[in-house]
Amino acid sequence: MAALIVMFLGLASRRYPLPGPPWIGKYPGDALWAARIFCGWSALLPRTSIRRVTVVAPASSLAVELQKLDRSPWLVAMRRTTWGHLLLGHAFSFANLLAYALGVAVMACVATSVHRAREARHAREVPKRAA
Repeated sequence: MAALIVMFLGLASRRYPLPGPPWIGKYPGDALWAARIFCGWSALLPRTSIRRVTVVAPASSLAVELQKLDRSPWLVAMRRTTWGHLLLGHAFSFANLLAYALGVAVMACVATSVHRAREARHAREVPKRAA
């Protein structure tokens, strides 16, 4: 569910940019893209720790960003499609890496908060054994 919400927000951020300084530009969408990668890894590896997903997600985002440097004709053609552009992006940018780090960090904080809340709820629900 979180992945769908993040994906919706990311697409909406491109269609309806946030008001503010022009230098912010597309970076909220880039941060949300990396947050979606975090959600994807969390769903694919449900028993993996949040800490590990917090390492894998930015590494995946970095790999996607670095592939933008490859100008192979088939990759360029793929990036020109809607899905290719949404998944792979278009042009390399160091600033994207900062946006990705922020998106993953926010999702890691959200995931940690949700995990702690579930543990606390579970602890309240489990009856305490009599001593």
